[in-house]
Amino acid sequence: MGLLSPGINEIIAVTKDNAAPIGIILRDGQCPKMILFKGSKTEENIRKYGWVTANFVSRASLYARYAFSDVELSELTAEGDMQRLREADAWIGFRAEVTHETEQTYMVDLTPVSEFILTPNIRRVNRGFDAVIDATVHATRYVFNHSEDLKQKILYDFELIRKCGGEDEFAAKKILAEVCKISE
Repeated sequence: MGLLSPGINEIIAVTKDNAAPIGIILRDGQCPKMILFKGSKTEENIRKYGWVTANFVSRASLYARYAFSDVELSELTAEGDMQRLREADAWIGFRAEVTHETEQTYMVDLTPVSEFILTPNIRRVNRGFDAVIDATVHATRYVFNHSEDLKQKILYDFELIRKCGGEDEFAAKKILAEVCKISE
């Protein structure tokens, strides 16, 4: 599992005919874990099929896009009994098992079964890209509660994207602004 680092790793999770950005939690001495909200397609598929692939991608706009819209089947490719994103730079296949349940979430333990690096390029640190990830996480919550605090965080991230991002980050910002109905 050389692709995961300690902490929360932001990836695009692919389950059966579905993609969504999610964090994989990796803590010392524990297996990787995901926390899934009940009622999501990702949660439903993991409970039904028992697998997920963690896709590492260099395009920031894919995080924003898959947070709020469905993946096209042509954007996926089969890997044995699993699927992954065609645009993945690298991916890890996991068997997934729900191990804990709360009123709103499921805790899922992940057991790696495969790991592939498809593009040997290293993604360099880019504050614009990182701001897209941050804004996407805030936006997934903002669309439900329209919290002023979250809106201010999104606007802060938008300013970082404007200053530090490139064309793809600008495309991601546009997606998020439209979904959240926030003027840039």
